[in-house]
Amino acid sequence: MSKMRRILVPTDGSEHARHALQFVLDLVADGVVVEVHLLNVQPAVRGVAASLVPQGDIESYHREEGMKALATSVAMVEEAGLKVHQHIGVGDAGSNVLSFAERLGCDQIVMGTRGLGGVTGLLMGSVARDVAGGAKVPVTLLR
Repeated sequence: MSKMRRILVPTDGSEHARHALQFVLDLVADGVVVEVHLLNVQPAVRGVAASLVPQGDIESYHREEGMKALATSVAMVEEAGLKVHQHIGVGDAGSNVLSFAERLGCDQIVMGTRGLGGVTGLLMGSVARDVAGGAKVPVTLLR
């Protein structure tokens, strides 16, 4: 019997993220035993809004928006007959992905990229670049 692979799939609800998740589900179809952890990272509320809105309301907002972003991916995992583990982070996406991967003991991170290359990718920054550069486990990046 093969060892279960714990895979973290960061998702923002985009087509690129669904493609990454489908890659993981294809592994399952090929007989790989996988535990799927989905992660959505919400941007932190900053500035005046953060000081005017009660912390509980901000946390509820992050949770609600995160669950909306995860909904399609959750349905895909459940449709494949797997138990889904859902996580929501707040703040910098790259550091959240790295932190969750380590905390959850993931064996791999699989994520989609938007395919921004060259100057555009350099100027805008890249979550994928940050994750690939800082991960302690293999990272699979899919366009």
